[in-house]
Amino acid sequence: MNVADTDKTDRTYTADELASLSGTPRRTIRYYIQLGLVDRPEGETRAAFYTWQHLNQLLRIRELTEQGISLDRIGQRLKSSDTDSAAVSPAAPGTISVRSHLQIASGLSLEIDPGLASLTPEQLRAFAREILGAYQRVTRKN
Repeated sequence: MNVADTDKTDRTYTADELASLSGTPRRTIRYYIQLGLVDRPEGETRAAFYTWQHLNQLLRIRELTEQGISLDRIGQRLKSSDTDSAAVSPAAPGTISVRSHLQIASGLSLEIDPGLASLTPEQLRAFAREILGAYQRVTRKN
């Protein structure tokens, strides 16, 4: 980590600065803290401050909500990434998920959960085109 990176991670923010930088209203930040989506501020009452980690949490929440992911699902994703970023938690009974099933060839298919994979519909279509193209390239060589 270079000196410039250290300066960024050591910086603290007031509630107003955090709201401005993240584009999230203060009231919404407080709501996210109540839901457990954002960590509580450091310090006590008027002396409380926020760090780059709070800013990163808010920016991640914003990115996921813009993808149409619910706050409940965001909470699940954030908690699972805290414990093990590579682990995918099993769905709770009664959970409904929409999955895309890409039929590549006879006996060969791919199932994708776009929400868990953080793929937009456009990215999912581009990914499917790439997979089909790769399959065609591989099978042409044989």
